[in-house]
Formats: sequence, structure tokens, C-alpha cells
Amino acid sequence: MARLVLLSLLLAAPAGAIPATPLLTVYQFNGPEGVPYYPLDAFPTRPAGTLAQGTSVVPCLVLRDGAPLTDRDGTPYVGFEVVVDARAATPADSARFKEVAARRQALTVDNHHCPPGTRYVVSAASLYAMNKPPSFDPPRPPGATAAAARGQRDEIVRAFHVSPQCASANLGLMDRRQALQRAWDAFAAANAGRWPRDALRQARQLDYVMRTALYEGHLGRGCTAYGACERNLIALSIRNRGLERCLRGQGCRGDGDFEGVATAVAQYNIWDEVLTQTTGLTSCFLRPDLAGVPAYGRLQAMYAQNVGDVEDILFGGARGLESAFPGEPVARLTQLRHYYHPPAMGKCFPDEPRLEYVSAAVARRGDDWALIVNSRVRVDEPQGAGYRFRIADVEDGGDRDVVQLADRYPGFVIDGRKIALKRPTGCTPYGTPPGCRFASVGRQRKTPRWLAGGDPIRITCRVRAGDESCGAPPRPATVAVGGVCDTAMQPIAGVR
Repeated sequence: MARLVLLSLLLAAPAGAIPATPLLTVYQFNGPEGVPYYPLDAFPTRPAGTLAQGTSVVPCLVLRDGAPLTDRDGTPYVGFEVVVDARAATPADSARFKEVAARRQALTVDNHHCPPGTRYVVSAASLYAMNKPPSFDPPRPPGATAAAARGQRDEIVRAFHVSPQCASANLGLMDRRQALQRAWDAFAAANAGRWPRDALRQARQLDYVMRTALYEGHLGRGCTAYGACERNLIALSIRNRGLERCLRGQGCRGDGDFEGVATAVAQYNIWDEVLTQTTGLTSCFLRPDLAGVPAYGRLQAMYAQNVGDVEDILFGGARGLESAFPGEPVARLTQLRHYYHPPAMGKCFPDEPRLEYVSAAVARRGDDWALIVNSRVRVDEPQGAGYRFRIADVEDGGDRDVVQLADRYPGFVIDGRKIALKRPTGCTPYGTPPGCRFASVGRQRKTPRWLAGGDPIRITCRVRAGDESCGAPPRPATVAVGGVCDTAMQPIAGVR
């Protein structure tokens, strides 16, 4: 189970000082374009306006009659200072985000009260500590040309990435998923006489699947055999949802609609509005002039490693599947439509029932109030209408969760309305399906509801593999991913 390290004394803040509120981002997964904020002098009334998803703010607590403004469940409505407006952001805002985030992290204060003159409030439930700045490509150089390609579809994808149309999709932060679609429409229209229509259509589908496979997979695995196989399995799931069983609920608008499947936000959440703003998912990452930038160079190597396999998976029929997944029955491969990554599932601490995640709450010490957001806490003894508490930082200890307790809010009592103290349910060792036994268990994770309706399968891939940094020369390799004891990825076949 999780290792609990008591560092309360070592990590305690100086007497009276508490961390300043962090830089937070307006974030509601797959939510509306804007989140309403309200005029303080007439709250609650109709909204004064909206903050766009991805907008970054510094929050503070508005006091009324000596207490913070909250709803009846204890969720605070907070004042805010906009640091990055997602509707108007430019590349310079990336540096501004980093600078303000670092300054707030180093700052200690007596309380989180708003300054005089605060006019508006927003629900703290709409704010999240993203910790990632807005992402923009460096400027596109004039006369850019594409790198050498392995075939026509790859040639078209690489040409798109160096095109002005691709560059236009990432000039702003908002609506990047839609902007990329418009960019491909414009690129196909501009190049209708250069390549056949079917080749342009298939190249577009390939680009979307490759983007999804790269970012749905674990980027940290780089060019390893496991990482390459993981990306092939993600591509296989998209292929099967677009060909074997086309469902509108999974984004498929017609046979072969890999783009619609891959960009269904509820299914592949990397295409969420805010996540497209902070990653390179919609970027023009195949530009040759960016090869020397480590993050881009690594993406280019991973793309090159998988693109041939993914073409076989999407367009090669049964032979293509047999080539990418040697020895695997094609009938079983075509049943794969679901997978999950156990480490990314919800954290569980069944042996630590007083560890609890708090999305947004207030805490009090005398006349001072603090905002507690996106934090896991260790709930201590009750006091009045709340509880003493410590912050519980969960760190990755390799094969286990390591919990470190820090008394960063000495003397504060957290609002009891936000503390449930319910024993977590649905937890499994390492988030694996039933049927695997471990000598010791270092972490627990929640598993998806649909797991019981499917069959955890182990699939073998044939790939060309390098290392995590993508610096080693690739060589042929065979690797298996999945099965009930794989703690990194779980391909699941047969889910209805």
C-alpha cells in the first residue's frame, strides 16, 4: 500500500505563514466555452460575463460578515485577477504564466483575503491547478519544406505540417480542435491538383490518428518497444471504432471516420479544449526546422517509428493487422475498442480512510481564512464545524504511491461540509483487472465501470525500437502489452 511519510515538522511553514493561493486555470472537462462570473455587489444574479476555458487567474477569498462567500455545500465563490486570458493569449503569455506561477509558489501570506475593490467572483469549482503554461509553436520560417517521407500519405502529412494552414491552427489558444479541422479543409482545397482526393483524405485520417496515438500514449516511453506497441494499440482501437462497429456515441459519423473517432473528447480526453491549449497535440510538430528542439525532435522520432505500422493498421486490412501484430488472431484484434492506463486512474487509499481529496474548500484560523483547492488532505481531529488537517502530497515512488504529510496551514480548520470521510470503493491493486496477485501492493486505483463487460487481453507487437530519449538506433523488436497483470496499459476486448 501507499507509504505514509510523516514530515509535518520538517515541512511546516513558519508560524502564521501559509502558501499564497496558486495560479489556477478555468477548467471544466469537455465543458462549455465559458464559465460565468458574477458581480459581487449583486451576487447571486445573472452573470456579468464569462471566463474562457483555459484562462489563468489568481484567486482570493471575498469576505461577507467576516466569512468567505460560499454556496450552501461549502464551495467558495472567489475573487480573481486574470493573468492569461485564453481568448486573447499570445506566445508571450507562456512566459508570463511561468513567471507568475513560480512567484506564487514561492510566496507566503497570512491569509487569502481579497484586496479592497474586488468586483467579481467565480465558483472555485471551475478552477484547477494545471501547472502547464499555454503552448505555442515557434514562428514558422519562410519557405519551409517537408522532410523526406516513406510514402504518399506520409508525404502529405509532412507537407501539411510545414504549411501555412497548419500554422494558422495554433495562432490562438481557443478552439484548436476546430481550427485544425479548418486547416486541413483549407490545405486539401489548396492542394487538390497535387494529390488525389482519396490520398488527401487518408493522409488527414492518418494525421489525426498519429496525433492521438502519440499523446494518448505515455510520452515518457519515447521510442521504447513498449511505447511503440502502446501507440499501435491506440491506433487499433480507433481503427476498430471506425470500421468494425461505427457508433455515433464514440464519434464515428460513417465507416472509416477515424478523425471523428479520434477527436471524440469524451472518449479520447486529450482533445478537450483546455488540454489542446497546453500540449502540442494540434501543433505542427513535424516541421524539420524544429528537429533540434528536444521535445519536437522526440515527437518526430516517435512519429517516424510508428507511422508505417499505423498505416498498415488503418488501411492494410487483415494483412496489415497481421504485420503489426504477428501471431495474433485477426478476429480478436478487431474486437479491441477499449483500453485504459491504470496509473492515470483515480487514486485510492483504502487503508488510509482519513486521506481525502478536496476540490475547493475554505479553512479558518481565527479571523484568517484560506482557500484549499485541488489538494489531498489528511483529516485530523474534529474542531467546531470542521477538522484540523495537513496537506498530503502523493509522489510517484516507482511501484508505489508515497504520501508525505505537510502542515502548511498550521492552526487552520477546514470546512466540515467538504469532508466526507467515506471509505473508498472500487479500488484494485495497481488498477489491474481481477485475477492478478502481487506479493506486495504499492498503490491502488479505481477501474472503469465498463471493465466487467470486457476481456483483458495481451497483444504482441512487432516494432522497431529505440530508447526513451529516441537517441539510440532503432532495431527490430517484439513486445507484449496488456493482460491482467500489466500495470501500465490494459487493452480490453469485447466491451458492449
